[in-house]
Amino acid sequence: MTKSPVVPRPEHPRPQLVRRDWRCLNGRWQFEIDQGDSGLDRGLLTRPLQGSIIVPFCPESKLSGVANTDYLNAVWYRRDVMIPAAWKGRRILLHFQASDYDTFVWANGREVGRHRGGMTPFSCDLTEHAVPGKKVTLVVRARDNAQDSMPAGKQAWTLGNSGCHYTRTTGLWQTVWLEPVPRRAHLLRPKIVPDLANRRFSLEQPVQGAQAGLTYRVRLRDASGVVSEASCACGEGFYPRLDLPVPAEKMRVWSLEDPHLYDLELELRDERGRVVDAARSYAGLRSVSLDGYAVKLNGRPVFQRLVLDQGYYPDGILTAPTDAALVQDIRRSQEAGFNGARLHQKVFEERFLYHADRLGYLIWGEFSDWGLGGTEAVRGWQQQPDGAVVRSGNHNGHNYPGTYITQWLETLQRDFNHPCIVGWCPLNETTRRCDERITTHDDTMRALFLATKLYDATRPALDVSGYAHGLVESDVYDGHDYDQDPATFKRRHDGLLADRPFVADTVRHQSIPWRPDQPYFVSEFGGIWWNPRAKPGDDSWGYGDRPRTLEEFYTRFEGLCAALLDNPRMFGYCYTQLTDVFQEQNGIFYFDRRKKYDLRRVRAAQRRPAAIEHGAGSPVTGAGRP
Repeated sequence: MTKSPVVPRPEHPRPQLVRRDWRCLNGRWQFEIDQGDSGLDRGLLTRPLQGSIIVPFCPESKLSGVANTDYLNAVWYRRDVMIPAAWKGRRILLHFQASDYDTFVWANGREVGRHRGGMTPFSCDLTEHAVPGKKVTLVVRARDNAQDSMPAGKQAWTLGNSGCHYTRTTGLWQTVWLEPVPRRAHLLRPKIVPDLANRRFSLEQPVQGAQAGLTYRVRLRDASGVVSEASCACGEGFYPRLDLPVPAEKMRVWSLEDPHLYDLELELRDERGRVVDAARSYAGLRSVSLDGYAVKLNGRPVFQRLVLDQGYYPDGILTAPTDAALVQDIRRSQEAGFNGARLHQKVFEERFLYHADRLGYLIWGEFSDWGLGGTEAVRGWQQQPDGAVVRSGNHNGHNYPGTYITQWLETLQRDFNHPCIVGWCPLNETTRRCDERITTHDDTMRALFLATKLYDATRPALDVSGYAHGLVESDVYDGHDYDQDPATFKRRHDGLLADRPFVADTVRHQSIPWRPDQPYFVSEFGGIWWNPRAKPGDDSWGYGDRPRTLEEFYTRFEGLCAALLDNPRMFGYCYTQLTDVFQEQNGIFYFDRRKKYDLRRVRAAQRRPAAIEHGAGSPVTGAGRP
C-alpha cells in the first residue's frame, strides 16, 4: 500500500475568512527555470516542465528541493488538479497567498489572472475552465528580475548575500489553494472595526455580486454561546454595514495578559431565508490611542518592548517550514521579555498574525519597500541633484512608485482586522532632500501615509521608520540609533526631555523636524554583534565592536534598554533583532533558533518598569486620540 505524500503547510492560510470547503494545493509541482524569460516563446505553456519543486517553498530554499540561489529571472510551475465533483454548481477560485513578483496564471491554456507584487495575496476565477469531477491543468509563470526596481525588502540584488541583504525569493512562497463559492453572490473579507468605547464591533462586508434581496447576518460568539447578533439588507452595488453590540456582562477586552478573541459567524441569505454563503472569522475588542507622549492600549500606557523580526529561515528563506515554527518564534520572543515585534521589510504570512492575535503579541505592520530609492537606489529609483527621480540600473520599465501604493493598500486590506497590530509603517530608512524641490519620492511617501490613514483611522501610522521623515502630520516620530555605549546612548536620548529627540539628520537623511506633541520611540537600536563561533574571515557582522565576553553583552544590553525604559517621554523601542539572519549575526537567537544567551537575564533587563507606564512626562491627559 502506497502512503499518501505529506502536504507541507496544510493549515488553512486565511484565518480571517474560513469556509468549510477548500483544498490545499501545496506539494509537488512540475517546475522549470526560465533564465532568459523566453519560456512563452519556447512552448513552456503547453508542454511538461523538466523538473519539480515542493510548493510553497521558493526555488532558492532547501525545502523546495531545488536550492538554486542564482538569478532566476523567470520560473514556471505546472500541475494537473482534480476539481471535486461535489463542487458542481459553484464558482471555483484559485488563491495564491503570495508569489514573487510578476505572476501570470493559465488554466487549460487560457490566461485567468495576473498580479504584480511579491507579498500580498490574489485570486483567479477558474469557473469557465475547471469542470467539477475533471482535471484542470494549471500553469504559473513568475518573473522576478533582481536588477529591476521593485519593492523587494531585504532580498539581495547582487548574486550573493552581503551586508543586510539576503538570499532572494522567487515565485510561489506561500500556500496555493482552491475554494468553491456560490455562483450568485459570495462574501469577501470583512472589515471589522473594534469600538471599545461604545462596546461594539462595526462591520463592513464586501459582497461579490451584491444585489437586492440578500440579507447579511452576523453572530458574535464566545465560549458560552451567542453574545450578540445583527442583520441588514444588501443593496445593489454597495456593501452592507452593521454594528454588533457587546453586552457589559459579555465584554472581555483583548490585551497582552488576556488576548481574548470572539468568534464570528457570517451568513448571506436569500429572499426565502436560505443560506447563500457562510464563513467564519474572529475579532478582538481593544483600542489603540495616543495621549501626550504615550501610546495606550485599552486606555492604559503600555511600553512597547518590540524586537525587529525579519522572518527569515535557514531552510525556507521567507517561508516558515511549519506553522509551529511561527508560533515558536513568538514564544521565543516573549520568553526573552519582548511584548511585540516590528515585522521588518516583509509582509508576514497571515497565520503569523493569527498566532500573534491568539498569544497577545503586539505588531507594527511594515511593507517590503526597499527598492523605492534612496538607500537602495542601486536597485531602483535614484534622485538626481535637480530633484528629479529616475530609474537606475537594468530595468524593463514596468515598475513605478504607484505600484508601492497599490501593494501597500492590498496589505492594509488583508491585515486590518488583526487586533495584534497597533501601528503601521509603509517605509523604512528612506532618504530625501530638504530644499525647495518637490520630488516623486515626497509624493510617494505622502501618498502611502494618506492611504494608510484613509483606510485605517483606528491606529497610529509612522510615515517612515528612521532617517528622512517627510510629513508633519505623521502620528508618531522615531529614530534609529546603533550607538553601542550605554552612557552616550542615554545622553543622546535624554535630549527628548528637553524637546531635542535624536534624529539622523545628514545631507542624505534630512527630516522635517519633530513636533512636541508627537509620541517618540527608538524603532531600531542595539544590534549587538555576537557569534563566538565565527572565525576570522567569516562573513559575520553586527553593529559596533563585538563584546569580548558574554558578561559584556549583558552589561551593554541592560544599559541600552534601561536608557529608554527610564525615559518618561519614550513610548517604546525595537531591539535589533530576534534571530541572526545569514551573515547579520546580532540576534537574540542564532539563525537556527538555538539560544545564544541566558534568556532570564535578557528578560530581566526588559521587564523593569517603564517610566511612561506611570504617566510621567505626559503633557496631555484625558481620553486620548486615535
